[in-house]
Parts: sequence; structure tokens; C-alpha cells
Amino acid sequence: MQGRAAPLRLPAWAQDVLLAAFVTVMQVQGTVSRVDADPARVLRPLDDLGYLGYVLLVVGGAVVVVRRRWPVPVFAATALASLLYYALDFPDGPGWLGLFVALYTVTALGDGRRSLLVAGGGTAVLAAGWLVSGADVEPPAAIGWVFFRIGASVMSAALGESVRSRREIAAEALARAELAERTREQEARARVDEERLRIAREVHDTVAHALAVISVQSGVTAHVLDRRPDRAREALEAIARTSSEALQDMRAVLGVLRGPDDGRAPHPGLGRIGELTARAREAGLDVDLAAASPPPPVPGAVGGAAYRILQESLTNVIRHVGPTRVTVALEVAAGILCVRVRDEGPREGRRAAAAGTGQGIAGMRERCRLLGGDLDAGPLPGGGFAVTARLPLVPAGTGSA
Repeated sequence: MQGRAAPLRLPAWAQDVLLAAFVTVMQVQGTVSRVDADPARVLRPLDDLGYLGYVLLVVGGAVVVVRRRWPVPVFAATALASLLYYALDFPDGPGWLGLFVALYTVTALGDGRRSLLVAGGGTAVLAAGWLVSGADVEPPAAIGWVFFRIGASVMSAALGESVRSRREIAAEALARAELAERTREQEARARVDEERLRIAREVHDTVAHALAVISVQSGVTAHVLDRRPDRAREALEAIARTSSEALQDMRAVLGVLRGPDDGRAPHPGLGRIGELTARAREAGLDVDLAAASPPPPVPGAVGGAAYRILQESLTNVIRHVGPTRVTVALEVAAGILCVRVRDEGPREGRRAAAAGTGQGIAGMRERCRLLGGDLDAGPLPGGGFAVTARLPLVPAGTGSA
């Protein structure tokens, strides 16, 4: 489809040249025509005093050509020309056209307050001068033209102020629209960044847990491969199950990057905690799960966060402590889901691995914070480590697991 042709529009300087020429011709020709129509009422011919009448009419129109650049000086020039013209009793006519254009320009291109003061003060001086010059006009009814000039001056200033106000309102509306657009873009970028962080956190939890289990099982396989092939087979099967489940979780997490109809699996929740603890047992942990069966119904975001916190806690035990006894408890009371994970520390003869510089606990604390909950994590006095997360069943935020 072809675009509409842009309308032909002259540059501003060309418009002002044409306007000045038009005003000048109208002022001179209109006054001459009126003199020719009623020569008896002419007090002073236009060619008197060295053609001063013609000069004032031409100056009052030609100066309009620079009205945009110097609006106040142009208004002053046209006002002085008008006052001098009528003070010298030159014949009345449309010699005020340039003055009205100048008054309109002062208010249209002004700042509102000062431009109105200039226009109002100038109009008051013009009105006084015109009334004094027209005091002895004959016939007396002709004084009506003086009041016409006064009223037209006021209307010209008011019209210019109206145009300026509308232009300012339009500019403010455009600025608000641009600000709203920028705000929408910033909010969209923030949502994208938040979703990227969520996906990165999900990927970290899934991969870290799977790799920890696979690392332990592969070590077991290498240790018993020659002496206990049946135990090695069990370890390899555990590796296969763990990697398969991790791939399924990865597809569910990354499925958000595709369309809504990919058939991606739902996010993990409390219903899969049994599978999670079973994988931890295969990795060598003695897990004691204290939770209702089936698990209590909780919002999806809360259940997903509880699953990831438990997953990260068990992963930390596998990586940093090794085979030990772990107690997992899930309780719902007073509208809060409490998740507790406690380990007894490394068994006798085994040192705990260095914790490294990972972000596991910080990630768990962030999950709790997004849902309006809190998390405590630290070593126990008698040895071991404990993680306690409290998640409101009515989340304060909109975080998703």
C-alpha cells in the first residue's frame, strides 16, 4: 500500500515574505481605494510630507517579514507607524493589518505571561493614541473605526494566546505519551530481566542437583565396577533416571521461551518431593521425610518454591557433606508452609567439602523474599547444618518457581 503524499508546505521564511507582500499591498491599495471613493474626507494626502503616508503604510506591512525572528520589535515598529500615521491625520483605511499580524505573533510565539503584558500594554498605548487622534474626526460616527481597531487588536492578541496555549497543551500531551511509552519499554525490559533471572535460577537448581547426584553415583560406579557389578548397574540406572528427570525439568523451564502450546510439563511442586528424596537416597543420603501424604494443597508458586528450596538444600548436603542423615519436614500452620532440612554433618572419618562460592543459599533466600517469606540457614551447635524456610500460603509477591 502506497503512503499518502506529503502536503506541499512552503518554508517559514517564504510564508512570511508572501504575507508581508500581501499585507503591504492591501494596506496601500485599500487606503488608496478609500481615498478615491471619498476624497472630500481626506485631511492630509498620502503624498504629503514627502510621501510619508505611503512610507508608513509600506513600513507597517513590510516589517512583517521578520515577525518570527523579532516579534516584539516588529510589533513596536508597526505600533509606532500606526500612531504616527493617525496622529498626522492621514486618511483612514486598512493600514492596521500589519499591526494585527504583529500582535498575533507576539502572543502566539511568546511565553504566555510576558507576551500578554507586552500585548496588553501596547494595545493600551495604541488605544489612547487612536482616541486622541480621532477626537475631532468628522463625521462623529466615524469614531467607530477607532473602537474597531481597539477591539481587533484585543482579538488578535487573544487569538495568538489561544494558538500558543493549544500548541503547549499538544506538546505536553506528546511528552506524556513519550514518557508513557518509555515507561512501558522499561517495564517490559524489567519483566524480561526478571524472567531471565527466574529461568537462570531454575536451570541452576536443576543442573546443580542432577550433577551432584550423577557425580556421586559415577564415583560409586567406578569404585564397585569390578567387585560388585550389580551395584554398579544400580548406580548407572540411577544416573540414567537422574539425567532423564533433569532433562524433563530443563524442557519445562526452557519451554517458556517457546509458544504456549508446546505441551511443556508443569513446574515441580510438593507432589514430586517423594521423587526428590528418593534420588537423594540413591546418592547416599539417609533421608527421613516427615510430610503428609498426599501433600497439603498449596498455591503453585509456593509449592514450586518449596520444591526448589528442598532440592537446593539436598544438593548442598550431597556436594559438601556426603553420605549422612538428613531430616526433611514439611508443616502447614497459620497460613504458612514451613520447610525444614537438617543434616547431621559428615560421618566419622569423613571431612566436609569446602562450601565454595556458590549462590545456593542466596538463591533460596531470594525465592522466599519474592513470596513474602523468610529463610534461616546456618550450622547447628552440635554439628550439622539446618535450613528453615517459611512461605506464606498467600504470597506477597508474584514470584514463580
